[in-house]
Amino acid sequence: MSDCTHDCSSCNENCASREADFTEKLNAYSHVKKVIGIVSGKGGVGKSMVTSLLAVMFNRKGYDTAVLDADITGPSIPKAFGITEKAYGSEQGILPAVTSSGIKLMSVNLLLENDTDPVIWRGPVLAGTVKQFWSDVVWGEVDYMFVDMPPGTGDVPLTIFQSLPLDGIIIVTSPQDLVSMIVQKAVKMAQMMNVPILGIIENMSSFVCPDCGKVHYPFGTSRLEHVAEEYSLDILGRLPIDPALAAACDNGKAESILQADAENAAGKLESLIGKLV
Repeated sequence: MSDCTHDCSSCNENCASREADFTEKLNAYSHVKKVIGIVSGKGGVGKSMVTSLLAVMFNRKGYDTAVLDADITGPSIPKAFGITEKAYGSEQGILPAVTSSGIKLMSVNLLLENDTDPVIWRGPVLAGTVKQFWSDVVWGEVDYMFVDMPPGTGDVPLTIFQSLPLDGIIIVTSPQDLVSMIVQKAVKMAQMMNVPILGIIENMSSFVCPDCGKVHYPFGTSRLEHVAEEYSLDILGRLPIDPALAAACDNGKAESILQADAENAAGKLESLIGKLV
């Protein structure tokens, strides 16, 4: 096409550029069996927390688990796991950080001199960094890799869809009224990129009053069933607002979390992934 901008995220044409194979080659010393992207249409819905929870739950099931933090401008995975040391390299490539329970992590915060240094990079550099996390990091043997993706449908999410061999994505959302529009954007992008949608997780669905024990819905009545039915999505679970959960992630103790709702979601996800084989 003569007027092609080479930005597939804003185009519906099935041209040669879209059909070309942009998959990045995995590091030669790595073997990753399943790659699951965690996406959201907007920020602030707890996508990184859900990513951390799923990694912890799958690790407890006995799987070799890893997290690729692709949210380059808003990395939070190392903090959730209490990782402060920096990544270093070898002749084989960059070595990921490893948590106390054996989860492998790679994030831009493991490469910055200071964790609070802002990442003021343009789109191509951000996208290139994500590809390097796949191609240059020595992941070793990994059963499940969870990719914490930045919100929206811009350069970096598009790069992940095109460059990483995603086996499926999970959409994280919250109960606000605009959830339908947000989910629709994520669904349409996945469909355009031919990536399976494994299901949807609703975060911050409710909270239990510590005084009276009553369940409250701060964002109103959930429309999750309606949205899931509209787009034929599997509901993996609902996660409540839990101060203890938030505190654990803030204090770098994600691996200490005991969260039945997250465990149930991980079990459903494991079953759905099994159907892809």
